[in-house]
Amino acid sequence: MIRDVQDILDLYAHHGSAPYGAETVSHLQHALQTATLAERSGEAPEIIAACFMHDIASLLRLLPDGPRSSEAALAALADLFEPAVLEPIRLHVAAKRYLCAVEPDYEESLSPPSQMSLVEQGGPMDEAEVERFMHNEFAYDAVRLRRYDDMARKPEMETQSLHHFGRVLESLATVATR
Repeated sequence: MIRDVQDILDLYAHHGSAPYGAETVSHLQHALQTATLAERSGEAPEIIAACFMHDIASLLRLLPDGPRSSEAALAALADLFEPAVLEPIRLHVAAKRYLCAVEPDYEESLSPPSQMSLVEQGGPMDEAEVERFMHNEFAYDAVRLRRYDDMARKPEMETQSLHHFGRVLESLATVATR
């Protein structure tokens, strides 16, 4: 299914035009916007790559043989990328729940579809969950990814190209898969 970076780029090229849930952008637009925002903010390549691929599980589910869970989708990428790329992706939903718990106005700032999905994702974290989340070494990276994710829902936003972020992914792919 995902053997190398080209498979990821092909997935976005062939299926990225699918609507991004109830948002006004496609999956590809959302991925490009999130990664572009991270890059413009001076983030490390690992965070830029995580931002680009953070919702790849949704695209993989469109494939007949695609994984049905986010964890299975991340497992499909485990041979390609280090935890510095994959862990912020895994934690980005938890980061939303965390931000809802610790920032009083955060939940109201979410788009209506993101507010609706928050309920399905368990709502704001309780104190114990907040404590556990903050002890994860990738928590801060996931929170930054989440903030870019929240801003990346504008149909008119100009972004870098799929090819551009393909080069970022290629630079991070493990040597065995290049």
